[in-house]
Amino acid sequence: MNIVVVDTNILFAALQKSQSYIRRQLEKTDIQYCAPHFLIVEIFKHKERIIKMSKASPEETYELLTHILHQVNFVNESVISIGDMIAAYRLCNDIDEKDTPFVALTIALEGDLWTRDEVLKQGLIRKGFNRFYDDATL
Repeated sequence: MNIVVVDTNILFAALQKSQSYIRRQLEKTDIQYCAPHFLIVEIFKHKERIIKMSKASPEETYELLTHILHQVNFVNESVISIGDMIAAYRLCNDIDEKDTPFVALTIALEGDLWTRDEVLKQGLIRKGFNRFYDDATL
C-alpha cells in the first residue's frame, strides 16, 4: 500500500467546493493518507479562512472537514526519529520551517509528500528530496 503524507494546503483545497476531485482522491483505499498532528493545529489556526474559502456555511464546512479528516491517519510526531526530524529541518528551515513535520513524517514512513506548495516543492527538489505524490492525473 502506498503511503502519502498530506500537507496542509491539500486539506485546505479539499474543503473548497470546486476541488471535489481531491476529496475523491482521499477516498482511494489503495493509498494510506497520513499527516502529523500538527495539521490539526493548522486547521484551528486558519479556521476562519477555511470557512471563507469553502464557500459553504460553517456547519457544512465542519461536516466536510470531519469527513475529510476521517480519510487521514494522524501520526504522533513522537514516532519520528530525531534523525528524521533533523534531516527534515535541514531540508525545510530556509524554505518554510512549518513544513518540517510533514517532510519528517514522509521520510519516517518512506512515503510521498502530497503538496501544492511549489516554493516548498522546488526548494526540496534543489536539495535532493524528490518523494512527491503526483496528483496531476486526477
